Amino acid sequence: MSASTHAPDLPAEIRRTLLLAGPLIIGQVTSYAMTLVDTLMAGRLGALDLGAVAIGSSIWSAGMVFIVGLMMAVSAAVSQLEGAGRRGQAGELTRQALWLALFISALFFFLMRRGDGLMDLIGVEPAVAELAHRYLLAISWGMPALAGMFVLRFFSEGTGHTRPTMYIGVMGIAFNVPLNYVLMFGKLGFPALGAEGCGWASAVVLWLQLVMMAAWVRWRPYYRPFGVFARFSGPDWRELRALLALGLPIGVMVFLEASLFIASALAIGTLGTLPVAAHQVAINFSGLIFMVPLGLSGAITVRVGNAVGRRDRAGARRAGLVGMGMALGFGALASLTMILFPEWIARMYTPDPEVVALAASLLFFAAVFQLADCLQVSAAGALRGLKDTRVPMGYCVLAYWLVGMTLGWWLTFRQDWGPAGMWCGIIAGLTVAALLLGARFLRITSSWEEIREVAEPE
Repeated sequence: MSASTHAPDLPAEIRRTLLLAGPLIIGQVTSYAMTLVDTLMAGRLGALDLGAVAIGSSIWSAGMVFIVGLMMAVSAAVSQLEGAGRRGQAGELTRQALWLALFISALFFFLMRRGDGLMDLIGVEPAVAELAHRYLLAISWGMPALAGMFVLRFFSEGTGHTRPTMYIGVMGIAFNVPLNYVLMFGKLGFPALGAEGCGWASAVVLWLQLVMMAAWVRWRPYYRPFGVFARFSGPDWRELRALLALGLPIGVMVFLEASLFIASALAIGTLGTLPVAAHQVAINFSGLIFMVPLGLSGAITVRVGNAVGRRDRAGARRAGLVGMGMALGFGALASLTMILFPEWIARMYTPDPEVVALAASLLFFAAVFQLADCLQVSAAGALRGLKDTRVPMGYCVLAYWLVGMTLGWWLTFRQDWGPAGMWCGIIAGLTVAALLLGARFLRITSSWEEIREVAEPE
């Protein structure tokens, strides 16, 4: 079908996207806030525990973002099946995704428990490495819950119900603070576990979130037609391979973008204390801002996937373009804020005038890349709705590492640009990714034959 079965209605499309995106944005912000709370509370224990949580959570995050990206396949596939009215098949796919979550989480459980080898390899100070390893041993018990929770969360998002993402995010931060307090500082008769206690608190919160998400899907009436828990299904290796084929490139894409920022931070870490502190301020604020287009991206995936499922080419194209336009509008507002109030933003983090001055200058670079960052993440969401993941993965390798990291390293260490060099590399990488992903969405949605080639609806 080459034309929409629904009359184009821009305000209605914006409203539908916002209704889906609002809870996702709140859920993303609360998840980000959990990491911030862990850092702030570890800082009250001293530099050793703060360093351990920083190193340990970085290793944990590397595995987490890959798993989250892998499980995003569920949202893309379920949204298309929902659009086609094949709800029973969407329920079976979700059961198979839970098996995939079990297998993948078992692998990463053991990898997290071998994190001491990685810390030895990169030369982390032994005292910090020991505490960070204990943190990883504790939080690794939450890995199965993390994977299972994201399967059910992305299933719910794929059906068009995004409020549970907000609920479990708010619940997570509500439990994380008191559990950190009790386990890190030794309250209510528990021993003071420091950084290790932070890991145990996070693991407990993840299991609570899984239980809440499972109960929500099991008992809310609008999930009944999908029958996720209506019966038991053993592993279907053909279905699992199909999920991996769709999700693995997404996981790699998400990991590549995250690793660009992680590698940039490590590179700037060799320049001294002041550049590190200023970079942390600018990147932390940018990360908080990024939660908005990231939540919007999830809504775009659902809107595009639903349209593809009902064979509505024009609707899929419209949903993607409207979502990207909304993301760009937010990016322009975020850029303007960073340009007008950089010192005020930096002073929220630190009173040190030297750090404030350098961080304010880096926030200018953060302002520059907002439009590209918002466009690339929203275009990636639109392409996920088409179930197009392999070519975008290749684009991200090119953009983030061959362009972004290479240019950033050259400007920083060969041209002596300091931290500004790495930020210029980030800008270049995000811009290339945005242009490539946006152009690919436009090309694929130009005809139903192109969409069918990547989405392969039955």
